[in-house]
Order: sequence, then structure tokens, then C-alpha cells
Amino acid sequence: MCGRYTLTADSDALLEEFGPARLLVVHKPRYNIAPTQEAPVLAAKDGQRYIVGFRWGLIPYWARDPAIGNRMINARAETAARRPAFRRAFERRRCVVLADGFYEWTKESGGKWPMLVRLKAGGLFGIAGLWDRWRPPGGGQPFRTFTILTTDANDLLRPIHDRMPAVLPPEACDRWLDPRADPASLLELLRPHASQELDVYRVSRLVNSPENDRPECVEPV
Repeated sequence: MCGRYTLTADSDALLEEFGPARLLVVHKPRYNIAPTQEAPVLAAKDGQRYIVGFRWGLIPYWARDPAIGNRMINARAETAARRPAFRRAFERRRCVVLADGFYEWTKESGGKWPMLVRLKAGGLFGIAGLWDRWRPPGGGQPFRTFTILTTDANDLLRPIHDRMPAVLPPEACDRWLDPRADPASLLELLRPHASQELDVYRVSRLVNSPENDRPECVEPV
């Protein structure tokens, strides 16, 4: 499961790493992105790439109650292409969730502690995601939501949790977004990220509250 993540880069850095793309969201560094909050994703339409803000927690287009999105923050990579909630999005509405770290919790003496996972080399990475467009049944403005795909944990993270986000290799983002790609062929991209490329360390329990979104959240303790 992935229940919190970070994106501490600013808008200029997002464009430099994931461009060329049209920037449709003003992003300031975030240290504790939580479900139901808006966050930047990379999406594509008609050959154009966009960095746009979607809400975390996918609400399928057919849902009557938007509260379903609270349970749809993650989708298992192994089954997303078959599950009714995610099947159409897997075929037509793939996105890349922009991040530079994610949190998992480990049990230690004294309770659970949040652990921050980052690239050893630092910098941004993309996570495989799906999105959908939902319109309130009684009318009103539609809005767009996303979910993060997860896969088996690698050797580094397995002692902490059995799942991890499906981090995409940089060269795979274009393929993941390509509407012409055969969805079945994309499953090979959704593998555990190499352990030797990641670093993990304990951080403050400030992360436990989504109200705390400041640099102290990512500092080692």
C-alpha cells in the first residue's frame, strides 16, 4: 500500500524532468501528500502531455457516491486490468504520478514509525497511475481523480510492507502514457523497483497527520 508520498520539487523542476508538457497546475513543494488531496500527475491527450492536478482516490465514472474514492487510493498492478473499478482506466486513462519519495510504516518498540523511501541518487521519479473523470449524479462540475498502482515489495522494503508503488523507469513513462500501447504488454513495466537504487530511513511521526506538510516530515530521526 502507498498511503502518503512527497513531491518536494517546484513546478520548474517538474517541467525539466517530465517535459515537454503543458503545466496546468501551480505546484509548491509538498512533504506529506495524503488521500483526497490534489496532486500533480502527468497525463497525455491527442499527442500532448500535461502536468495537471487531480485528486488522489479514484472515483470510477459510474460511481453514485464519491466516497468510494477513499477506498481507491491504490490498485494492485496484477488485477487492475480486470477489476471493474479500474479496467476502463487501465485501457484508456493511464497517468504518471509525480513524486520524489513515499512513506511506509514499520512496527518497532514503541509503536509504528513512518519510513521515507527515496532514490539513492535523489531526484524525481514517476509512479504508474490511473485516472478517471467523475460527474456528480445531480449535475455540477466534473472532477478528475487518480489511483497509484502497487506491486510486490522488493527485498529492501519487504521487512516493512509487502507492497510498494510501481515506480516506472524514466524511459518507460512515454510507453505507459501511449494510448496505442497494448494494455496487456504494459504489465511488464509494473515490477518492484531495484533495491540497490533506493534508500529508506525513519522520519518523524509528524507524517501521521495529513495536516503536517512541512520540511520536518522528511528529516531523518
